[in-house]
Amino acid sequence: MFNKKHSKPQNRIDTLIGADTVIDGNVSFTGGMRIDGQINGNVIAKPGKPSTLVLSEQGSVTGEVNATHLVVNGVICGAVTASEYLELHTKARVTGDVHYKTLEIQVGAILEGRLVHVNDQENVLAFKTGSTQQS
Repeated sequence: MFNKKHSKPQNRIDTLIGADTVIDGNVSFTGGMRIDGQINGNVIAKPGKPSTLVLSEQGSVTGEVNATHLVVNGVICGAVTASEYLELHTKARVTGDVHYKTLEIQVGAILEGRLVHVNDQENVLAFKTGSTQQS
C-alpha cells in the first residue's frame, strides 16, 4: 500500500496564463501551468507525463480540466479529472463531475457535481476463462 509510486507535483511553472488573458479554444500542456486568466475550452495535460495545474482565485475555465496534480482556487465549469491529487481551496467553485485519486477540500470550497474516486484497480481487466452457456 505504501510503496505505490506517485508522480511528484511540478516544482516550477512552465506556462502562465496572465490575468488579462482570454483564450477561446483548447489548451494542451506539459509540466506546470498557472492560470490567472480565462480559458473557454478544455485544459488537458499531455498523458503519460507528470503535470501540475494551478488555477488562481482570478482564473476560470469553462470546459474540461485534466491534469495529474490540480490546485483550484478559481472557477471551473466542466468535468475535472485529477489522476493523482486534487486540492480545492477556499475560493474554489467547481460545477461538474470530479474524478480524483486523492482529494483535499478546504472550508468554503463549493462543488456542484459528483465526486468519483478513481481507483488503480478499476483499470484491471477481468477475462472469463470458461463458457457458462448451456445448450
